[in-house]
Amino acid sequence: MTNLILDPGAVSRLQAVNEAVNFCDPTGRVLGRFVPTIDTSQREPLTPEVSDEELDRREREEESYTTDEVLACLEKLPCSESAGSDPR
Repeated sequence: MTNLILDPGAVSRLQAVNEAVNFCDPTGRVLGRFVPTIDTSQREPLTPEVSDEELDRREREEESYTTDEVLACLEKLPCSESAGSDPR
């Protein structure tokens, strides 16, 4: 990839951008696109919105199915004629 060094005015304008922008020539023809990098260091890390109590409850649930059991159940379901294709 080739690097293009920008003049200080362009750098200043691009530093203020917080979303993707198109670079256009004077006629409006798009020459390229600039997508700024996002500094995530100041953001709070994402955490699941599920409480520990809910996770514990889910772990204690007695009814569960293996992948093979789910697939066997799905195989028994009738296919809709209107779907227009055979899922197999």
